[in-house]
Amino acid sequence: MNCIVCVTSVPDTASVIKIGDDGKHIDETGIKWIVSPYDEYALEEALKLTEAGGGEVTAVTYGPARSEAALRDCLARGAHKAIHVLGGEATLGDSFTIAKVLAAALKDQEYDLILAGVQGVGTDNAQVGQMLAEMLNLPHVSGITSLEIDAGNLTAGREVEGGKEVVSSPLPALLTCHKGLNEPRYAALKGIMAAKRKPVDKIEVGSLGIDESAGGAYSIRSLELPPEKGAGTILQGEDDPAGAAKEVVQLLRAEAKAI
Repeated sequence: MNCIVCVTSVPDTASVIKIGDDGKHIDETGIKWIVSPYDEYALEEALKLTEAGGGEVTAVTYGPARSEAALRDCLARGAHKAIHVLGGEATLGDSFTIAKVLAAALKDQEYDLILAGVQGVGTDNAQVGQMLAEMLNLPHVSGITSLEIDAGNLTAGREVEGGKEVVSSPLPALLTCHKGLNEPRYAALKGIMAAKRKPVDKIEVGSLGIDESAGGAYSIRSLELPPEKGAGTILQGEDDPAGAAKEVVQLLRAEAKAI
């Protein structure tokens, strides 16, 4: 079972985000970049499959030089190979171009399964996996929380409103992975040291015949932080619960405009 895992590098979820001087990008000063948390579920599932049935896991990312750290993390956790498509500075949030680049990089690779996170934390578009599958002409299931593979077929489960949907598909296929699929492992010290010596294959996006800046399906006009939250209102209702309840209703109607 040869698995390809598509990962993206995102700011640590504990990072304090600031808008850059151009108003269209974040200020990367002091930002720690990590593997997108949903991609960790994809990597863990690929590792489990190959540990149980043999094969290799190849981690692939598309991004600038700093994205190599995410690939090193994947190698430290057990991935066998890594491919870094260099570029991406001009494609923040452009799911179509990202998928097109990944499709060009993967079209000649041998694999039984491609896995990715259900979405990249940061842009949260949840589109790249499905677009990539269509470009590679693969069956796909999104947002899976369970997976079984037997005799060249897969059965994947995903949460839907009010229940769980079960989908069957032949291999090869593409899956996007959601929280609950597994419990991602941490990198052990031995794996971290070994990952430093493993090669990372580098591909310039231009060598794939793709101009990142031409005909993008998505562009950013501006970025802005959400407004700061105002101070909350504390109601003392111990002595007069009914009066406090009336005040809550009044605040919801007059200030919050919620009712």
